[in-house]
Amino acid sequence: MGETAALAMWMSWKCALAQLPYGGAKGGVAVDPSKLSRTELEAVSRRYMQEMIPFVGPHTDIMGPDMGTNEQIMAWFMDTYSVYKGYAVNEIVTGKPVAIGGTEGRREATGRGVVYLVERAMNMLKMNPEKCTAIVQGFGNVGSVAALSLGYKTGVKVTGISDHTAAIYNPKGIDVKAAEQHVLKKGTLRAFAQDHRVDPREFLTLPCDVLVPAAVDRVITGKNAGQLKCRILAEAANGPTTPDADLVLENRWDEIFVIPDILCNAGGVIVSYFEWVQGLQAFLWTEMEVTDKLFRILEHSFAQVIKRAKEHKISHRTAAMAIGVERVIKAKQVRGLFP
Repeated sequence: MGETAALAMWMSWKCALAQLPYGGAKGGVAVDPSKLSRTELEAVSRRYMQEMIPFVGPHTDIMGPDMGTNEQIMAWFMDTYSVYKGYAVNEIVTGKPVAIGGTEGRREATGRGVVYLVERAMNMLKMNPEKCTAIVQGFGNVGSVAALSLGYKTGVKVTGISDHTAAIYNPKGIDVKAAEQHVLKKGTLRAFAQDHRVDPREFLTLPCDVLVPAAVDRVITGKNAGQLKCRILAEAANGPTTPDADLVLENRWDEIFVIPDILCNAGGVIVSYFEWVQGLQAFLWTEMEVTDKLFRILEHSFAQVIKRAKEHKISHRTAAMAIGVERVIKAKQVRGLFP
């Protein structure tokens, strides 16, 4: 419950930072979806939405995908709610298949957003992407898209990738497309590039220019934060850095450029917002339009965070949190309290 409440809080500040008309909420089922059959997964998904019907609605609370979910699960959510209503309500959830009102580019949105912000940081630091290396922890929706975009769009050499089964490091570079194809066939990185395995506990402290923790929370701790050998830390996961690690990173502000999670991984909820708007309007945008609008919002948020950090001589995380919290406070003050 504590973790879920923390995720809901992060979502509140994330939406406020990106100036989205959303609050913040989180929920889920304590289950490992990989251990369920398709029939069991559908039953759990539909029952979860059934239980949530009194609390959600297109103008009340819109469900979006997170860990352990995919387009199929979001489709089951949408269908369950629609059956209850008696007509199709595709704006009740985001992250759906395009065939039933999903938006082009939603699956890739978080990873693309991460890479866009990494490019902006590189530009600020006057780093040449083609001479840089990257390590990406996590190879799901976010990590795989980030690794592919870094390697094939930006020109960065990806030297490390990992998932919960294997950590792979090759200073000469990794064929990320081959890794993606392997995961599509086998499900994990377990049997990929076995000659280049490294200890997962040392993976994050290997030398690189860009480090992207895109798996789970609390992986950068007070113990390993001082050993990081990256120039840019792009927090693609929610809460990958512990408070103890944050104190260490604040002392290393001139060595490590941190892109905090509520900014770095905001691409997913931004494009979820676009999908919701398109559902309400029954009007779809092209993938190019979606990506362009995504980058515009990220650019505005990035510029504000950097400006606040410089003006007040504070960390990027504190600047991002301050902007988000201030916007929520201002909104509450303007609305007032109904007597």
